[in-house]
Amino acid sequence: MDHKEFRVKAKEMVDYIADYLENIRDRRVYPSVQPGYLHKRLPNEAPHLPEKWDDIFRDVEDHIMPGIVHWQSPHMHAYFPALTCYPSIMGEMLSSALNVLCFTWASSPAGTELETIAMNWLGKVIGLPESFLNEKNDSPGGGVIQTTASEATLVSLLAARTRALMELSKLNPDLQSSELLGHLICYCSDQAHSSVEKAGLIGLVRMRYIESDENQSMRGDKLEEAIQNDKSKGLVPFWVCATLGTTGSVAFDNLREVGQVCEKHSAWLHVDAAYAGSAFVCPEYRHWLDGIELADSFAFNPSKWLMVNFDCTAMWVKDSTALHKTFNVNPIYLRHENSGKAIDYMHWQIPLSRRFRALKLWFVLRNYGVIGLQKHIRESVRLAQKFEALVLADQRFEIPQARNLGMVAFRLKGDNALTERLLKRLNARGYIHAVPACFKSVYVIRFTVTSQRTTNQDILDDWNEIKTVAAEILTDVFGSEYGNVVVPKKPRISLKETRELNATFGTSLLLANSPMSPKIVNGTHVAICDYEQVLNSCAQTFAQLKMEPKDSPEMRRRIRGIKMCGKKFSLDSCMDMVQGLMMEQSLPQCSEEEREEASAGSSPGEKSSSPVTSSGTKPDVVLDMNQLQVPLAPKPHRSKSMDVSLMGLSLDDAKITIDMKNSEITITPTGSKSFDDDQKDNISRKSVHFDAIQEKLNIGDRITQAFENFQDGLEMLSELHQRDPNNKVENKTDECSSKLTIKGPGNYIRKLIQQFSEGPFEAEDLKAEPEKATSTPSIRDRADAICKKCLHYKGKIGK
Repeated sequence: MDHKEFRVKAKEMVDYIADYLENIRDRRVYPSVQPGYLHKRLPNEAPHLPEKWDDIFRDVEDHIMPGIVHWQSPHMHAYFPALTCYPSIMGEMLSSALNVLCFTWASSPAGTELETIAMNWLGKVIGLPESFLNEKNDSPGGGVIQTTASEATLVSLLAARTRALMELSKLNPDLQSSELLGHLICYCSDQAHSSVEKAGLIGLVRMRYIESDENQSMRGDKLEEAIQNDKSKGLVPFWVCATLGTTGSVAFDNLREVGQVCEKHSAWLHVDAAYAGSAFVCPEYRHWLDGIELADSFAFNPSKWLMVNFDCTAMWVKDSTALHKTFNVNPIYLRHENSGKAIDYMHWQIPLSRRFRALKLWFVLRNYGVIGLQKHIRESVRLAQKFEALVLADQRFEIPQARNLGMVAFRLKGDNALTERLLKRLNARGYIHAVPACFKSVYVIRFTVTSQRTTNQDILDDWNEIKTVAAEILTDVFGSEYGNVVVPKKPRISLKETRELNATFGTSLLLANSPMSPKIVNGTHVAICDYEQVLNSCAQTFAQLKMEPKDSPEMRRRIRGIKMCGKKFSLDSCMDMVQGLMMEQSLPQCSEEEREEASAGSSPGEKSSSPVTSSGTKPDVVLDMNQLQVPLAPKPHRSKSMDVSLMGLSLDDAKITIDMKNSEITITPTGSKSFDDDQKDNISRKSVHFDAIQEKLNIGDRITQAFENFQDGLEMLSELHQRDPNNKVENKTDECSSKLTIKGPGNYIRKLIQQFSEGPFEAEDLKAEPEKATSTPSIRDRADAICKKCLHYKGKIGK
């Protein structure tokens, strides 16, 4: 492959990688192949002649992909995350192209210094103490990128062993190092990773496992007890590994307690946070780092959860002197003139050569930023919480260990064999992949959110797969999909029984942001407010916010529906009512006992209807001496009605005649006052005369309410008289010139009379009305005028 072909094929490779990651959800996460499958597909010997690149790459899809476990799949829940991302991939591509070896500063100055800078950045991001950083030339601490967490554990153990042997040799100069080695002993939790045990085997030292508590955590008192017992046997404790985020259940050892014990006995404390360390980029999870200042070394894997592709393990030490004494070799071909002035990372690790891994870490930190990394961690935790809730809602399953971060350990209730059978069948089907764990003799399935591509729907799909397989297994074993778990059935209660059991049960208006018709739903399905002061509280809130009144046809329709739906209201419905109160509109009158009939006469959310013809057309204004019709005023809103009331005219100033047969109401001022004069002069009040129909309708003093509803129309009529110089009405001075007849369809007149003649009124309404205020009433005044029971207008307020 030459440069020309590389340019073409490399671009094709980038497209293939992008397509693979974009569509990885469509691939079976766990392969259905058996051991030796690839041996049957590929030749036994390498080709003698060169092959074309297209033929080579075609075999990748045909033979390699069928045997791949897709670790980047959103349905991959085994082990811990092993993530990558596009910035990391590009860093790996560039690092592979450069292919520099960063074992000394002289072999790659940029590679060495970039690693120091990136590790200082990362240490600050996760909240490590300054003693672990290397920002000054004389600083003994610093960070280094190892290949894996297992290697970091081994490096710390070997460094601690070297320090312990040197101290023992000073006290026992007659003994060889091999003899002293047999007295060393180290400690870890019984929940620690297998790499800790392997490190002990490689280091040829004894390993003591400390029993964890009920939360799978190693505690200081248990460690202290074990150390005292071993010291009494002549053993020397020299190294302790504390785990933050165990493999089985993501449990956390008590770091401060363990650190204090290590400090007391001069033992090296290494902290293994391979998975959980990434979460410390979020401040809310750093409480598990309490006591980190007592540690000698700390390590975690950005290659797990921080989307830096493998391999990349971040390790910090408080004092690198022990590392130099353990791994320092100084052949002449590795010496350079700047030795001692800069870090030579070959003295911080087991192998000599090392890759330029700092480049991809640097790319990810810059491209995502702290905010982007925090968002990624929190989303994974949220999805794990969602899965946990789904498991807890199913009575067939249990979670024996509390969830921490992004991993849930769950199982089927009953014998371990049921859970083991469930896991094997899940993996065999291949739609999801998980692995087991066992603690305290309890077999569990580990479900870890491993991919940044996992969504809510992926979690639901995975849970449905688990439930389906579990139902099959339980049916095979017990004959029922619920197995031996008794699931009580919830009794069904009818709507009638619910109303009998709950006197306050009702319906509520379900509102949507779309312009749709309101729907009445069961009151138990929506958030409702049933407290007495809700309207006042809403009004006060509006007043504090200084919101402008808003109005729309949709809002008016909602308000009308609200007042017809029952006795419970949702909070947003009440806020809509307050919005309506802020508009310059009259309010429906309170009539608690017969609210339904009043609603039939006039919709609670509307004003009193203006006279209209039976065909629905607007009537003309007839300037007649004997008969006047109130014209429709210009509508400020899309409403079918308009309020009218008598301007400046009290009950004692006029004679009112109600003619049900002719569907008209006649108002005749008494004395010498006309409608225009009535607004200019004050007159002495005279007695009022009613016809016989007044007694039949039982209107009585409540006719005052009807006067209030004619005010706007008469004011408008008066203005019309003053503007029109040819108006014949102003030229008349006799009684008939002031006579006003309100005409309309019979049902309209009946509704007017019915609205103001039925139902009890508050006592304050029967009293003489004080002088009207000239300013618009406050929002609180309008709220106070609302009946707390039926939410209808109960009194008169100034306009």
